[in-house]
Amino acid sequence: MEERSLVYFVSDVHLGLSTPDPREREERFLRFLKGIPAERTRALYLLGDIWDFWYEYRDVVPREGARVVAELIRLMDLGVEVWFCPGNHDVWSYSYFEQLGMHRFEQPLFVNIGGKEFCLGHGDLLGGATLGYRLMIKLFRCRFTQWLFSTLHPWLAFRIAQGSSRRNRRRHGGYRFRGAEEPLYRFAQQACAERHVDYFVFGHFHDGVDLTLPGGARFCVLKDWMDGGMPYALFTGSSFELRSPGSPA
Repeated sequence: MEERSLVYFVSDVHLGLSTPDPREREERFLRFLKGIPAERTRALYLLGDIWDFWYEYRDVVPREGARVVAELIRLMDLGVEVWFCPGNHDVWSYSYFEQLGMHRFEQPLFVNIGGKEFCLGHGDLLGGATLGYRLMIKLFRCRFTQWLFSTLHPWLAFRIAQGSSRRNRRRHGGYRFRGAEEPLYRFAQQACAERHVDYFVFGHFHDGVDLTLPGGARFCVLKDWMDGGMPYALFTGSSFELRSPGSPA
């Protein structure tokens, strides 16, 4: 049997976001998942905001992306480990993914993969953030807030969340990563001062980034899926590559 050495990383698909075309984006993501050679793949890391909004009620789960869930189950049944890091859009996941067989982790995750040291996460909050953003995430993680939101009918709850997401997209679309000015970049520099890391891989910023830190570690931010293509990262066991087949020229 061929050794399982491939490891995939993907983030910020934002399944369900109504712009520009949620169905087309889901179809692209499904093609990506179906294209993963399960017999040669060790793991798939989902680095947050795979769903644009996810709220897991006690007895029901969202129907958005049901075919994606089915494809992830197929990969796991074929022996692929699926790891999931909640992002700021899909933070309200509780036990459903774990019951399916996924491994949930909180950022930052330092893990050895094929003899290389990786630091993985969604990317927000690491190294600091604005006061407003920190308060928002604290509110999202508050058990009382979660309970209060659960009392809303799903029809209303999802429309409130989706409307908020669209407004946020209009305000912050086209963001460009600011390099050494970003708290995440400073976090990576500090991490390198404390331990050996070969690769940092994050999402969140919706901007593809590939930099070499002063100590030699590779610092990557995965592009989002909003503008076409299939942006992901692949570690083959000997090399690390950023790929985006089908991206606009």
